[in-house]
Amino acid sequence: MKNFVILLFVLCTNIVAAQTDDAWTLKQNKDGMKIYTADVPNSKIKALKVECELNATLSQVVAAVMDIKHSKNWVYRTETAYVIKQASPSDLYYYTLVKMPWPVANRDYIAHLRVTQNTKTKAVTIDVPCITGMAPQKDKVIRVTNSTARWLLTPEGAGRVKLVYMLHTDPGGDVPAWLTNMFITQAPSQTFSKLQVELKKPMYKNAKLAYVKN
Repeated sequence: MKNFVILLFVLCTNIVAAQTDDAWTLKQNKDGMKIYTADVPNSKIKALKVECELNATLSQVVAAVMDIKHSKNWVYRTETAYVIKQASPSDLYYYTLVKMPWPVANRDYIAHLRVTQNTKTKAVTIDVPCITGMAPQKDKVIRVTNSTARWLLTPEGAGRVKLVYMLHTDPGGDVPAWLTNMFITQAPSQTFSKLQVELKKPMYKNAKLAYVKN
């Protein structure tokens, strides 16, 4: 099972990361944020890419992303989130419950979040694939098991970070087209706009992480 999960992560990551600029279709360009979608082979669900710049340091952004407990303050429709296991300061497993609009069933997932940094460019990569197990399934909640996300954070100088976020996920069950379309544009727009506000809070403003060099 462990080897299967690793293989699934590698395949999903390659699908998202290998998309060329020509493959992405711009869906929204507003308030400094660009939202793209792209077809994914053998999937009815499109991949999502968000590009924007944040007024923050690398450590600020990573600190906010790693702060799972408070992610419901800014991650779209997050009802509950908590850390299951902290493998290291830059590596953890967490649970999230996503509240869906009625009459669609709520979703939940377990994800493995890992932070790495290129020592030469200082660019930070945050990989977040979904995994199976580690938390019991809830009644009337659909468990998402096929999903992978990647954050690419590049320092731009003067306290700014370029963000590229890519996601491909299968929410499972029957998801109406109107809901899919809502999550393609509304979800990232609200999430990253709220993240910019979150980064100004005292708990992140002066964040310093041993594993991230600004």
